[in-house]
Amino acid sequence: MTLLILFIGLYGLIVSDNLIRKIMCLTIVQGTVIMSFLTSGFQMNAAAPILSVPESAFVDPVPQALMLTAIVIGVCFNALALAFVVRYYQQHGT
Repeated sequence: MTLLILFIGLYGLIVSDNLIRKIMCLTIVQGTVIMSFLTSGFQMNAAAPILSVPESAFVDPVPQALMLTAIVIGVCFNALALAFVVRYYQQHGT
């Protein structure tokens, strides 16, 4: 399912001429990458890494922390890209 959404986003990046649609498709691609990283860190019957619970299976917290950072960077990138598109439209009118 993730690959299908990834290819839809890549197809939109390649085919679309509209800059706002390209930014939307780039956001879709980013979302699928984040989703795949989060699902790779999932373990069945595992708990949060709290050290008070002795000898139980723990979920690796590193992918979750990295993807939280990636979400914040992605939001900032999208805001900056949309600001550039608006400025381009104001100057060139296209």
